[in-house]
Amino acid sequence: MMLLALTLNFSAFAALSLAMEKHQLDLHGKAHPGPARMRLCRGSGWALLVTAFAACVVDHGWAAGPVLWLGAMTVSGLLIAFGLYPWRPRWIAPLAWALPVVGLAAAVL
Repeated sequence: MMLLALTLNFSAFAALSLAMEKHQLDLHGKAHPGPARMRLCRGSGWALLVTAFAACVVDHGWAAGPVLWLGAMTVSGLLIAFGLYPWRPRWIAPLAWALPVVGLAAAVL
């Protein structure tokens, strides 16, 4: 379940960053995507964060779940901010789609 939380947080931060015009230009080189698309990215990001929080609380309880969620947020945020954005920004969007599937498969197995 921890891998699922990590991957959901990664995708959430990717979606939240795509809700910002600066990062949209960095990742896709396109003009401003429009307010509806920005709201969709922002809403998806927050929904993924809430889902990751729920997964941690369900798996580890209220005593350790929020702490593990914050740790997963930290690792995911550092990976995006200091790992992929400076060096491989084009990898972020494909990984944001693929990693939750990997995390879900690991959680089920």
